[in-house]
Amino acid sequence: MKRLSALLLCLAACSDSSGTTNPGPTDGGSDADAPPTQPHVKTIFLILMENHNWSDIKGSGSAPYINNTLLPMAAHAESYFDNPKKLHPSEPNYVWLEAADNLAITIDADPSANHLVVGKDHVTKQLKAAGVSWHAYEEGSTAGQCPITSTGNYAPKHLGALFFDDVVGNPPAVDAPECVSNVFPYTQLTADLAQDKVARYNFITPNLCNDMHGAGGCPADTIKTGDTWLSTAVPAIMASKAYTDGGAIFITWDESEGGEFPIGMIVVSPLGKGAGYSNKMSYFHSSMVRTVETVFGIKTFLNDAANQADLSDLFTNGL
Repeated sequence: MKRLSALLLCLAACSDSSGTTNPGPTDGGSDADAPPTQPHVKTIFLILMENHNWSDIKGSGSAPYINNTLLPMAAHAESYFDNPKKLHPSEPNYVWLEAADNLAITIDADPSANHLVVGKDHVTKQLKAAGVSWHAYEEGSTAGQCPITSTGNYAPKHLGALFFDDVVGNPPAVDAPECVSNVFPYTQLTADLAQDKVARYNFITPNLCNDMHGAGGCPADTIKTGDTWLSTAVPAIMASKAYTDGGAIFITWDESEGGEFPIGMIVVSPLGKGAGYSNKMSYFHSSMVRTVETVFGIKTFLNDAANQADLSDLFTNGL
């Protein structure tokens, strides 16, 4: 009788009002009860083009790949600007993409001649401190050397990291270890993609012909030249494991021409909204810096990055 009474008491205590047996208290529920974790960006590829307003590119017959292939499958911003200080020429904008400020650099010059930013914090320094890998792939640079000198259609002014002493040394040196171990010719990207050896953050600079800048010996139609280069470069990245497993390609231009006008910002990613989505939110290069910092869990936003929105709206579930 006592055993029967105990059994009846247990059934009463362990059942809910619907008659379903209640297993009693747990340590917070099973994994099946927890909300699913949303995928987030793991690897960034940032490609820099040159010297064209977004109005030059969007709808241009010289850019069939961008307009007919990329934009229908990508997301893009309609109001992305270079820097809020309205600084030109190129170099201040590349430094801005590295530090969310020009840090007193106002002209184009090689690192040896221009003001070297000593002891300043910047994105790749933040990444290194956080244990996040970074690479730069510079078309026209020389393997095994820190590319601090302009040569042919390669220009150091198109890589902001080269203006910081922790990367290139002080004075800048071709054998600076941090630079040599992270800055490679663009040709190295093919092998790194195939072998899944790209970094978490990858800064990619075409040469002066392929970035739409134009130089001596370059084809006259600068937009077409850059568009053709992108039509090969972007699919190569998209075919890689680094891209399919949480990768994001950001394509932007260094600065506007003839005034302060929007420049392109195109996002191609399996995590992006894609399908031709666009917004008119106001962004600057500081927004790209903040995006990199946010993706890699860096809590201290550099300079103007603290004042601007990141690019999370272009992604389905944020960054």
